[in-house]
Amino acid sequence: MKIKTKAYLVHLLTATGAVLAMLAMLEAVSGDWAMMFFWLVVAFGVDGIDGPLARAAGVKENAPRIDGELLDLIIDYLTYVFIPAFALFTSGLLPGWTGWLAIIIITFTSALYFADTRMKTADYSFSGFPGCWNMVVLVLFAVQPNFWVSTGIVVLLALAMFVPVKFVHPVRTERWRMITLPMALGWTFFAGWAAWVAFDPDSFAHWGLVMTSLWLTFAGAAQQVIYRETI
Repeated sequence: MKIKTKAYLVHLLTATGAVLAMLAMLEAVSGDWAMMFFWLVVAFGVDGIDGPLARAAGVKENAPRIDGELLDLIIDYLTYVFIPAFALFTSGLLPGWTGWLAIIIITFTSALYFADTRMKTADYSFSGFPGCWNMVVLVLFAVQPNFWVSTGIVVLLALAMFVPVKFVHPVRTERWRMITLPMALGWTFFAGWAAWVAFDPDSFAHWGLVMTSLWLTFAGAAQQVIYRETI
């Protein structure tokens, strides 16, 4: 197979995220949260593999007609931000004004962050919280904390988008990747498990989600402290 063909096939793989986003949105509208998150987890998996494939195929040089980064950002905004925010608002986890506050904060700050040219650091980590609201909202659905706790988490993470705190990329950040990548794969497994059992509160998947989420959230900041790094 020619390298140009491979490069364009990678673009087609990335574009399937738009279809998965639509499937997730249809489930969200019908209130089937488990299936909504199932499709979002599948989209998360596609997003995890299309980047390495794109670099291997050299899509910028071999398939330049399609801007893979722009395509990825469009789909990420749908699957990482828009649909999870909709689910958080309509599910009742954040009632009344807290729901309105959450969707305004999430959609507004994420739009600015996704357009930030300083999103990535020198080691390919993220500068600030990278807008992974799909992960945050899934954990909130699984754990279902008090709505004040959920509101506080949303506000703090939205603020964290614009502070010089590093968040690791599971694949591209080389430091601690031997731990971070398995943690990301574990998170995906536990997320799919939690959605499969319809967020059964007795499922061990919830504990797995919490443990892997804590690592993915704080590993970058820990690196900054340990190695005295700045962004």
